[in-house]
Amino acid sequence: MKKLLIATGNQDKVTEIKEKYRDLEFEIVSPGELNLELDVEETGSTLEENALLKARAGAEKSGLLTLADDTGLAVDALDGRPGVYSARFAGPDASYEDNNRRLLKLLEDIPDEKRQAAFCTVAALVDPERNLEVTVEGRLEGRILTEFRGKQGFGYDPIFFLPERGKALAELSLEEKNAISHRARALEKMKSKLQENYHQTG
Repeated sequence: MKKLLIATGNQDKVTEIKEKYRDLEFEIVSPGELNLELDVEETGSTLEENALLKARAGAEKSGLLTLADDTGLAVDALDGRPGVYSARFAGPDASYEDNNRRLLKLLEDIPDEKRQAAFCTVAALVDPERNLEVTVEGRLEGRILTEFRGKQGFGYDPIFFLPERGKALAELSLEEKNAISHRARALEKMKSKLQENYHQTG
């Protein structure tokens, strides 16, 4: 069975992908399971560049088909920021709360109707044997709240509002979020690419 390396140190992400791709004929492995050290500096100026940096590094070190992703939050009123810098928006050692508070501060004079935003995940697949590189994107549209809501999720979830649900992302259960999220949408598109390129019915 062909191995698929998930180039992340986040075990929750590996577990999620194993579940999502359970009907594909791949053995899904993490760097830890292969005793691989993957410490990639995310120097790209776009989510796609960073996702590819991570996928290429994993493929180069392992020789395996490798999947990686990168996620950012784009806020219309801030010309697409924080974008690629979402995880370190309030500084290199910023907590989730620090990043959220900085964003709310920057938007404090922006009215509700101009607080549109989108979460975007780019997933990248690199096959070193076939010299193949594939990227896909998943998006989730919403707007930024003026205060924190909900206790679930992480990152910007407590201030990201979904109009069609009438809730913040942090007010959804993990199952609800994983069914509609930007990452789920990117992973679903990548699943189709895996099936196309490796002749799997799934």
